[in-house]
Amino acid sequence: MKTIARTALIIGACIASTTFASMAAAQPAPPQTPKNWTYEVDKRGNRIARNVRETKPDGSWREEIRQGNCVTIKERSATGEYKESRQCNPGAPK
Repeated sequence: MKTIARTALIIGACIASTTFASMAAAQPAPPQTPKNWTYEVDKRGNRIARNVRETKPDGSWREEIRQGNCVTIKERSATGEYKESRQCNPGAPK
């Protein structure tokens, strides 16, 4: 009787380990964010900006945001002056 119980436990453990291994391997990759969106989504679902902001040691920064053929440039100086400009080139390739 003890040998039957021991065999059943061993078989059950083998089945459980293969089931968990196949579940871990079958997890799908996170969906790709479309290129026209301005952010990525990490595996927790949080938004991460695609825009690159260059910050200088004096506190000023410059950021470029591309949307299709248009580019928006946001700048802030160390004194706090904010400037935003937008330029669109309809003939330029995407």
